[in-house]
Amino acid sequence: MTKKLLGFTVSTLILLEGSIIGRSMAKNKPSLFLVYPPNNHQTSSDKIFLIGTASLPGDVTINGQRIQQSPQGHFAPTFPLRMGANQFTLRHNNKTINVTVTRLSSTPVIPQGAAFANNSLTPNQSIATLPNKQVCFGAIAAPNAQVSVSLANQTIPLLPQNNSVELPPNSAILTDSNNPIPSPITQYQGCTIFTTFGNLGTPIFQLNLNQKTVSQKGMGTVEILNPNQLTIIEVIADEGVARTGPSTDNSRLTPLPKGTIASVVGQTGEWLQLDYGGWIKQKETKVVPNLTSPNALIRSVKFQKNNQETQVIFPLTLPVPVTVTQENNQLILTLYNTTAQTDTIRLEYEPMIKSFSWQQVSPDKIEYRFDLTSNQQWGYNLKYEGTNLIFTLRHPPEIKPNSQQPLNNIKILLDPGHGGDELGSVGPNGYPEKSVNLTVSQLLKQELIKRGATVYLTRETDQTVSLEQRAEMMNRLQPAIALSIHYNALPDGGDAMNTSGISTFWYHPQAENLAKFLHDYLVTKANRPSYGVFWNNLALTRPQITPAVLLELGFMINPTEFEWVTNSQEQTILAQTLADGITEWFKQQATSSILDK
Repeated sequence: MTKKLLGFTVSTLILLEGSIIGRSMAKNKPSLFLVYPPNNHQTSSDKIFLIGTASLPGDVTINGQRIQQSPQGHFAPTFPLRMGANQFTLRHNNKTINVTVTRLSSTPVIPQGAAFANNSLTPNQSIATLPNKQVCFGAIAAPNAQVSVSLANQTIPLLPQNNSVELPPNSAILTDSNNPIPSPITQYQGCTIFTTFGNLGTPIFQLNLNQKTVSQKGMGTVEILNPNQLTIIEVIADEGVARTGPSTDNSRLTPLPKGTIASVVGQTGEWLQLDYGGWIKQKETKVVPNLTSPNALIRSVKFQKNNQETQVIFPLTLPVPVTVTQENNQLILTLYNTTAQTDTIRLEYEPMIKSFSWQQVSPDKIEYRFDLTSNQQWGYNLKYEGTNLIFTLRHPPEIKPNSQQPLNNIKILLDPGHGGDELGSVGPNGYPEKSVNLTVSQLLKQELIKRGATVYLTRETDQTVSLEQRAEMMNRLQPAIALSIHYNALPDGGDAMNTSGISTFWYHPQAENLAKFLHDYLVTKANRPSYGVFWNNLALTRPQITPAVLLELGFMINPTEFEWVTNSQEQTILAQTLADGITEWFKQQATSSILDK
């Protein structure tokens, strides 16, 4: 069982064990304590760190080797792992802890004879596609085999792919190990096209090796859609999650507003491919009966503004798929399946828009370009009201850089990560990240209030708050900026002893400048090491209503940095420094705004 933690996977057992032992330490104060890994831990990594603490004085040895400890006795050495079971014995004075870590292979087991590797046949679920589109098949088997697949009176040879590589998981970037990995297995692949409409049935895979032939049925059917009889769907989720492919491993696209209508041009399992290119889960849609075409017309476009935002209203005959692209001082809104009959648009320029243009870039796609008065964008929103697309651009907050309270009336949302049942990462002595997140957020709140800001927290106590609830609060409050406060950990294979520092994460380009500025400010002014600035697809950086940044203010699992993380005086200094950095960033935006004008 695993838990998703800040973009990478960490065993839930870490969190559970940290909670149990953290409580027992307060009562019993054991002389030797191991928080990670739990006994009988399994991993595909080639190395593992052992995180814990021991009372002073007295050395700690692991398998007879003396290990380095921090001034308070914490440790996090890394050891190589061989395939199979690895035994570790920790000793300190009269205390001994034994732990077993099993390294598992990350590659499929290749059969020795005429057989396919388990679960290697692809596609591994039912698919549907348009005629004359490539349908590809794959299998894993021993080298030198002859492999083919039969379907709809066709026999497609599957050829061995020499020099193939595998990509490590996204989390590999966190340990600087994201290079492609040469694949030791033989993968057989082949593609073809079909022109006949209808369900073609289930593919039959055949393998011949050493004069022995085996056949195996595929995992799903193949259907060829009739392009003149496509299913039309409507998005029923508030924000339909659109992706570049049919799985959660694929990257996100601009969410589709509720009410969006599109044709289904392909399907893989529970995922639907829509006519504009994105994929969406079937459960986020419903079929629209009796609609013959998802194409829309648009004529005039209306601008209207108030003190806080500019709305651009696109009256359409149907709600169509859209994407948004932010590029420095330009924002591009693209409407798909839409043809313009536009002659007149009435514009509102100040304070956001410098110029506006549009173009029918293809027969069914229109781009609307907004050149903005500043490089800094402050958030946007998309929704349908009937068939009107409402595109809202947020105005910059009023900043008073020379005031005694330069953040006066500026709304800031702070999100103390985790809480309640969610411990987050755990320090060498079992102290959970959720606690320090809340402490530093509360200190930061007071510092920002001193500077005039109106500050909200997603949680004020040790309570469980879901990611959805945090994002909903962000969308409802619409702060000038949102900061999620966290402390870091590493996946298996990292170097906990020698990895430390500040890192910031952003998703929308409107948050990039804020993330970079706060990272550089803390590294310089707080004299902290740098772990880097990351673009990352995180739940609390994805809301587009405001510049949203997630901060990792240090590593819980680094023995020495953990001592800094949990030092109350250092926490106060960090909160003051971070508040200064936020204030300075807003002042810079005020100056930039004046220069742009």
